[in-house]
Amino acid sequence: MLTPPLRRRGCAPRRRPRARRALSGTVCLLALAGTALAAAPAPAADAAVPPAPVSWRADLTRPGTDDVNVRYGSGALRVRDGSVSPASLGRDRGYASAVLDTHHVDRPVNRVAVELDATVPGAAGVEVDVRGRAADGTWTEWRRAVAGAPAELPRYVVDVQARLTLWNAKGGPTAAVRAVTLTADDAGTAPAEPAPATRAAAFSARVYATREGLVGHTTANGHVIQANDHFVALPSRRALSPNGSGQYSVQVCGPARCETAPVWDVGPWNTHDDHWNPSSVREQWKDLPQGLPEAQAAYEDGYNGGRDEFGRQVANPAGIDLADGTFYNVGLNDNGWVTVTYLWTEGGGDTTSFPTWGTDVSVRQQATTASTRVASLPGPTTVRVRCQVHGQLVNYDGYSNDAWSYLPDYGGYVSNIFIDVADAWLPGVPTC
Repeated sequence: MLTPPLRRRGCAPRRRPRARRALSGTVCLLALAGTALAAAPAPAADAAVPPAPVSWRADLTRPGTDDVNVRYGSGALRVRDGSVSPASLGRDRGYASAVLDTHHVDRPVNRVAVELDATVPGAAGVEVDVRGRAADGTWTEWRRAVAGAPAELPRYVVDVQARLTLWNAKGGPTAAVRAVTLTADDAGTAPAEPAPATRAAAFSARVYATREGLVGHTTANGHVIQANDHFVALPSRRALSPNGSGQYSVQVCGPARCETAPVWDVGPWNTHDDHWNPSSVREQWKDLPQGLPEAQAAYEDGYNGGRDEFGRQVANPAGIDLADGTFYNVGLNDNGWVTVTYLWTEGGGDTTSFPTWGTDVSVRQQATTASTRVASLPGPTTVRVRCQVHGQLVNYDGYSNDAWSYLPDYGGYVSNIFIDVADAWLPGVPTC
C-alpha cells in the first residue's frame, strides 16, 4: 500500500523519519552486511573493556534462493553437479555457491573471523567470503576470510552475511562442509563515514570489454543466461550480486550510450582481480595500479608471464564481460574499450539527496514495474540519486511519469513519482 504525502510533490515533509529499509526476497545467507551512508557509530574508543566478540554457527541445512548448485546431505554441503562452472570462465571444474542467512549483531562491527569444519580433497577447494550491511541497509563488498586471517570490512555494520564457494575437479571428489562458525568484533580500523557532501565519486576506469554470449549457460550467481540479456561479469567475487539483484552494479559507457547493469557473473580470465579497488586492498596483484586489470597487464606487458591466475595464456586484455543485450546497447559490434563506473565504490558516485513519500515503495532492477524488485522503502526515506532515465510510464494517485531514478545504495531504480519534489524530471540530476 502506498500513502500519499501530506503535502504534495514539491514540499518535503515537515519531519523526516529516520530512514529504514528492508531488502525484498528470500535469501539463504550468513555473515556480514553493510555499506553505510548514515553508518552506525563506532563503539567508544575509550571504553575501559572492549566489548566481547559475538559468535554464531551458520545453518547449512536450509537451501536458499541465492544458492547455486549445492546440496546438503549426510551432514555436509557439497557440489551438486560437477559439470557446472561459471559461464564466463569456461572451465571444467565443478562449482557451487551457498549464500547463508544474515545474522544481526547488537553493536557495530567491522571484522569477522571464520572457523570451518570441512573435508577438502587435494583437487577441491572452499572459500568463505563475508560482507556487512550498515544501519541504512547498504552493503559492503564481499571480503575473504580464512583461518587466522579474519575479514576486515571498510566500514561498521550491524548485519553479517557469509557465502561459501566450493570447487572440485571434473569427475573428482567434492569438498564437504560440515559447519561454519563466525565471530564478529570491532577491529578499530574502520574510518568514520564522511558527510554526504564530501563523498568521493564512484571509481571509473577504461577497460577492454568482451561479449559473454553463452545463452543457456549458468552464471556464478545462478542466473541462466537469456538472449539479449543485460548484466556484466567482473573478475572477482567481491562484487557479485545475488541473482536478480543489482546490489553491485556498474555503468558501462560505449561508443553509442551508457547502460547501468548488475554484476551477475565472475570473469573474464580471473576470479580474484578486483582491479577497481586501490592497490592496498586489492585481493591479488597488489603491485598493479588501481583500474588496471591483471589480464590487460599480462596481455600488453607480459605481467605474470602473460598468464592469468590459473596459468592460462591471456589472449586478450579483457577486464569485463558484457551480456549480449548490454554489449549491443552500448554500441559495440566487436570487443572493444568502454568506460566502466563501479557504482558501489566510494560514495556510489556523484549524487543528490531527495526525500521520498509512500510506504512499501519498490526499488526495481530496471526502470520498469515488471523488473525484479531488489529492495523497498518502507516509509518516507531520504535517498541518494545518481542519475535518471526515461522508462516505463507509471500512473499513481492522479500522477503519471516515465522518469525513474537510480539509487546506488539500493542497486536499482525508483519511479520519480515517489520522489517528493515538484519536478517530474529531477533538477540537476544527469541522465544515466
